[in-house]
Amino acid sequence: MTTSVRLAEITDENRDVVCALRVRPGQERFVASVAKSLEDAATTPEGEPWYRAVYAGDEPVGFVMLSWDVPPGRPGILGPYYLWRLLVDGRHQGRGIGRAVLTEVVSLVRADGATELLTSHQPGDDGPGAFYRKFGFAPTGEIDDGEIVVRLGL
Repeated sequence: MTTSVRLAEITDENRDVVCALRVRPGQERFVASVAKSLEDAATTPEGEPWYRAVYAGDEPVGFVMLSWDVPPGRPGILGPYYLWRLLVDGRHQGRGIGRAVLTEVVSLVRADGATELLTSHQPGDDGPGAFYRKFGFAPTGEIDDGEIVVRLGL
């Protein structure tokens, strides 16, 4: 199934509806809320946060946040390109939205000169690890704050 998505800036007009997006019950331990993500972006400027609402048509269905082109040597920041958050609202999961968002993100960071995209995830059979592996991410062998770091070569 191919789902078309577009990434849009978060503005005063769409902030509340985007912040209202939620994963399915039980998935909260794998991804922070949009509100928490925006707070993290504001309090971690050294991570060079770049974030967007994800829309399918005119409906917000998710959220994505990256560390974008972080200069080397910043302690505690993985990068230079790191998928910090990917949230698909529970009502819209299973429609290929996560894959479509990642495809769009890969295209954008590759166009910016990236040679790899990193992310990390909580271990567990019910977590997002299988999703990332299926997309092509491979474990780096590194653990960051208890999360498995994975890499996608671009």
